[in-house]
Amino acid sequence: MSIKNLFELYQQHPCITTDSRDCPEGSIFIALKGDNFNGNLFAIQALEKGCAYAIVDEDIKDAQATALTSRLIKVDDCLQTLKDIAREHRRQFDIPVIAITGTNGKTTTKELVKAVLSEKYNVLATEGNFNNDVGVPKTLLRLNKKHEIAIIEMGASHPGDIKTLVETAEPTCGLITNVGRAHLQGFGSFEGVIRTKGELYDYLKANTEGPIFINADNDYLVDLIGDDDEIFLTPYSTDPEKQYMCISGEVVSCDPELTFRWRKPLMELEETGASQKWHKVKTHLIGAYNIDNLLAAIAVGINFGVDRKAICHALENYIPTNSRSQLVKTQHNRLIVDAYNANPSSMAAALDNFRLMSVSEDETKMAILGEMRELGDVSHDEHQHIVDMLQNTGVTEAWLVGHEFEQCTMNQERCAFRLLKDVEEVKAELQKNRPEGRLILIKGSNSNRLYQLPELL
Repeated sequence: MSIKNLFELYQQHPCITTDSRDCPEGSIFIALKGDNFNGNLFAIQALEKGCAYAIVDEDIKDAQATALTSRLIKVDDCLQTLKDIAREHRRQFDIPVIAITGTNGKTTTKELVKAVLSEKYNVLATEGNFNNDVGVPKTLLRLNKKHEIAIIEMGASHPGDIKTLVETAEPTCGLITNVGRAHLQGFGSFEGVIRTKGELYDYLKANTEGPIFINADNDYLVDLIGDDDEIFLTPYSTDPEKQYMCISGEVVSCDPELTFRWRKPLMELEETGASQKWHKVKTHLIGAYNIDNLLAAIAVGINFGVDRKAICHALENYIPTNSRSQLVKTQHNRLIVDAYNANPSSMAAALDNFRLMSVSEDETKMAILGEMRELGDVSHDEHQHIVDMLQNTGVTEAWLVGHEFEQCTMNQERCAFRLLKDVEEVKAELQKNRPEGRLILIKGSNSNRLYQLPELL
């Protein structure tokens, strides 16, 4: 069956499920496969539960299901079919589609962009961690006639991942937050990370007129753009020397929450005769490093005509969730919870910010850090670097979680280090001896499950 015919079938049954436990009446089941599951084995079950059709990519041999075989549709690749249907659905909407990728900050940036654009538009945005080759199609399939703009977050862990996602979502503009040393086992090298993230720029340069929103302070991103004068760029920067051409921002304070100020490019303000005053915003975000994410959201908002007051209102009222850059006050401690993502660059940024934070007279600093995974041959060096940084942040006690820290050299005279196997061992220790009167940084990958700790602190 051609994609045209499949899409016509989807229009008749506009609900797709990939979970045989959730089969709305009249929906279409697509049998996806993974390392530990095979949806083809549950196709008949999905039909029995109420699906109108089941799309499979294997022969289904079930003698008891003869009456249902007419509702089985065989394709070469179910995942590709899901992407193809999603792309055809996306093509029904002539609206801006903004792609956001990057090593760090893409989810926070996506949420900030959503907050800003929602001041003026009905926005569809990626939810949760639906930023891969299954999540992106599912997000696109949520598009409806009420939406005026879409924000699609795109993650990657292997070369070609972003190319696949942009060819599915067909964005009209986009941004890369940054590039860093993450998923190196999958990418093969840092250069592989750069090339893969740059697949977004490659698509936009070849297929759209932009704009591309770019951090003009990031040399890697600037190099990826090159000297193409035909690209419509919207740059942002924290460099005072770039204020003439760029949307500019400056950190006012970050102790504990980030306050910053911003303004449009001086060139634009001079041309229009507008005031060159700064716009000050007090956020609920922790970390000076978040200014880049905030400026990206401002750049997108300005491009789509959101006025200054609405932009500031959105950023002031955005409250982080999901263990990202959160300040949590408990009865016993103050916590900096950033336990959703961790790689060498984000860990270093968090520690550098933590170093700048002050404590009250009755507080001391403590860190609970989870290991960084998928770093391949550089894993030991990167974990040792984090340990070395810890010893210069004013932290008096550090709990290091995971076996990747075991071979690191630690100076116990400068900081009391403890090694713990996993989050369960941390939880057991906290239940026996809970720290009190601390400013505690909790940082680690989501897979470390350190997000379970705040309720015990």
